[in-house]
Amino acid sequence: TKRKAARSWSTQLQLMDVYPEYKFAASQVQQFEWLRENYPSLFAKVQAKAKTGQFIPIGATWVECDCNMPSGESLVRQFLLGQRFFKEHFGEISEVFWLPDTFGYASQLPQIVRLAGAKYFFTQKLSWNSINRFPNTTFRWVGLDGSHVLTHMAPANTYAAQCTPGELMDSVKRHKDLAYTNESLYLFGNGDGGGGPLRDMLERLRRMENLDGLPKVKQAHPREFYEHVESTAKEIVSWKGELYFELHRGTYTSQSNNKLWNRQSEFILRDVELLSTIAYSKDREFSYPSDELTRLWKLVCLNQFHDVIPGSSINMVYRDSDNIYKDIFASAKSLRQRALDTIYGDLPPLTPDGTNFAVLNTTSWMRTSIVAVPAPLSSLFASQTDGGSPVQVCKDDGVVLTVAANVPGFGAQIVKPSTPGGAQFVPVRVYASETSGSYVLENRHVRVVIDRNGRITSYYDHTEKRELVAAGSAGNVFELYDDVPDYWDAWDIEIYSLEKYHAIDSGDITISEEGPLVASLQLTMAISECSTLTQKISLSAISTRLDFDTTVDWHENRKCLKAAFTWDIRSDLATYETQFGIVQRPTHRNTSWDIAKFEVCAHKFADLSEFGYGVALLNDCKYGHATLENKMTLSLLRAPKAPDEHCDMGRHRFRYAVYPHAGSFNESNVVEEAYQFNVPLQVIPVSPQLDGCELPLGQPCFSISGARNVVLDTVKLAEDDKSSYIVRMYEAYGGHARALLTTRLPATSVHKVNILEERMCEDDSNGELSWLSRSNTVEV
Repeated sequence: TKRKAARSWSTQLQLMDVYPEYKFAASQVQQFEWLRENYPSLFAKVQAKAKTGQFIPIGATWVECDCNMPSGESLVRQFLLGQRFFKEHFGEISEVFWLPDTFGYASQLPQIVRLAGAKYFFTQKLSWNSINRFPNTTFRWVGLDGSHVLTHMAPANTYAAQCTPGELMDSVKRHKDLAYTNESLYLFGNGDGGGGPLRDMLERLRRMENLDGLPKVKQAHPREFYEHVESTAKEIVSWKGELYFELHRGTYTSQSNNKLWNRQSEFILRDVELLSTIAYSKDREFSYPSDELTRLWKLVCLNQFHDVIPGSSINMVYRDSDNIYKDIFASAKSLRQRALDTIYGDLPPLTPDGTNFAVLNTTSWMRTSIVAVPAPLSSLFASQTDGGSPVQVCKDDGVVLTVAANVPGFGAQIVKPSTPGGAQFVPVRVYASETSGSYVLENRHVRVVIDRNGRITSYYDHTEKRELVAAGSAGNVFELYDDVPDYWDAWDIEIYSLEKYHAIDSGDITISEEGPLVASLQLTMAISECSTLTQKISLSAISTRLDFDTTVDWHENRKCLKAAFTWDIRSDLATYETQFGIVQRPTHRNTSWDIAKFEVCAHKFADLSEFGYGVALLNDCKYGHATLENKMTLSLLRAPKAPDEHCDMGRHRFRYAVYPHAGSFNESNVVEEAYQFNVPLQVIPVSPQLDGCELPLGQPCFSISGARNVVLDTVKLAEDDKSSYIVRMYEAYGGHARALLTTRLPATSVHKVNILEERMCEDDSNGELSWLSRSNTVEV
């Protein structure tokens, strides 16, 4: 790719000298950086042609990224890295978000695009829709918060046109908004690594520029097109919400490990930035790792290219990405430990003589969780099992578990063996049903019945006195589908495959843990003659949540494995997490638009709720979901054979969970629970002295009050000002909020900034922000 960019662009630079009217647009900032590093003289020529307006850097993002699976913060970094590079090396940012070939566009993008300094969007991919023809060519795309961007989809239905009269005529015939504007963009050249425009194409364009019987053709900066539409269009229609792509639905699932490592890399870099910011505020001698964090985010963003994270690249790409993720994790773990050493370096290290340890919570709310006791203190804690303390020694590996209670958000807590369980602690238990041959997991919240195939035949909420499993149905049913797409193996799941599956019923189940903190069943199952599954199904004493820790040895040929759950819940809409928010999609197939969404993308959760009750399906690395009526499915693994014939062959480990909740989704804490499922408490290997000394972060470094629907997602040092730090929050449930954000870090003022960390207004006293200096609190 590095050589290809250099060869293609050098050819285009030569054509610019021959055809002074020629303008060439190039996206993907990563390619510009590679060019600058490997071919500096060629990069200088690109800069020179950019000044004349012939070479047009465009796109705003680090790569032409996938827009389904990257987190909200990852999309922010795509724009932050891309726009900063353009500003530094070309003197201006891109106002056009340029993404011709990505497999769907999340509903949060318009707000992110606007906050990144862009206001226009270009694509053409929805022309590939397999069921419905998208109704617009030029329109305003409206996002979750009402932000909008002027959007255009080239009516030529390609980004690799060959400059023929027929294509120009088709651009007019296919234009769906001629009543409002009679202009369109026309992208030409040999795409997908083909080298770009050729001399013959430019010659034909010259001849067709003002030819009677053909639409007029003009070479121009794409921004000029958008500006002219804005100033001349009579009226522009709007499209609200996601631009769902009715094809390539298999990309939510292909290359499972790649998706797991993407999720993990996003979260570990979040922790590194948070802890490094805290360490820097504590000790200004601490060197905040700005350069290394930038390098790591560039690698994460590179792997989010729209043929890498979707799973649609050749095998060699995934061997490269494996090594990239190893680099990310090794460096990030080292940076995290360095920050922790600065924060907790004054405390004695953990030894067998210690009497307690600390846990750290990097989510923004107080939480209680079950944690593993560090090995040096295992014997001490295990000896307390007769004293009423909530402690458990696991049978399979001897790990000692205990409860870390009320750990503050963005804070730490001391865990002692002498903490009593108290009257509220009721042990979880597991036992065999004498009548059905099934097993029962039960705590004071719920009772779950599991049959020999690991299926949930009953899920009863003690508090609400409600059965969750529909009569005659079950949950955690493993379904194996024939998965043979029409054309593109790794890309597609076809709707006809939904009729070609069987439920796997070759399981064997035993009790593996008996409480009092966690009770578990161990399921072993033959998926086929070639593949096996083992799963630990666990219920803790402190939650309604049922966890599934799954390991699969997968050796299938064009099959898809799903886990299905059928609930006694009715709703026309299911709720799915997207970047910085949620999206609701139909659970029925009334229209062709509904039918097309038979497989959809979600991040950490999907939720099915009715008035008064709901169930969420959580995951730690899966993105392919479906909800039809009251049946929810999670796509676990696929086995495509092209372009990577070894795709997903081998061992996989992943986790998902069922989380029942009283109230509808908007009344629940599903967002927090899904976050916690992905971000466990961290054990700090220190032994704090209980002599009145304050535990670092014993009080939260940040706290939010007054708005439970607000999530504090990111804390980092500002890019260009080490005396300032960035705090990024979002409203998670789809409403308004007024929140109080309090910090224990040094602060003297607060300003609203965009994604590029530029002040959005000189005067912040407009009612959106109010700084309360005495309490280090800002009202948002």
